[in-house]
Amino acid sequence: QVQLVEHGGGLVQAGGSLRLSCTASGRTISSYVMGWFRQAPGKERDFVAAVSRGGRITFYADSVKGRFTISRDNAANTVDLQMNTLTPEDTAVYYCAADLRYCSGYGCYSRYPYDYWGQGTQVTVSS
Repeated sequence: QVQLVEHGGGLVQAGGSLRLSCTASGRTISSYVMGWFRQAPGKERDFVAAVSRGGRITFYADSVKGRFTISRDNAANTVDLQMNTLTPEDTAVYYCAADLRYCSGYGCYSRYPYDYWGQGTQVTVSS
């Protein structure tokens, strides 16, 4: 079983950037598809981005494509989410997630839920 802890959330002005990091323990993340989801108040938890086990394949929600970048370092057991050009609509609790699924394509990588979740980190973007 893998444990996930997110870091890096905070308050930022619109147009700014934040980098979220997820540190895993218990098992190496090389066995897992890794993803980021977010949940705004009163809304469902939505897919943001995912990365394949080797890090070569990535998927993004349309709302963040071109602004967010997901990356992983299997040796360090970390997954990052670089978020640029943030808008108030990006305000949410961001969750790191890991899953043992074997599949291909956006529909599979974005499918909720994943097997393991972090506790979440708050990102607030002010206008």
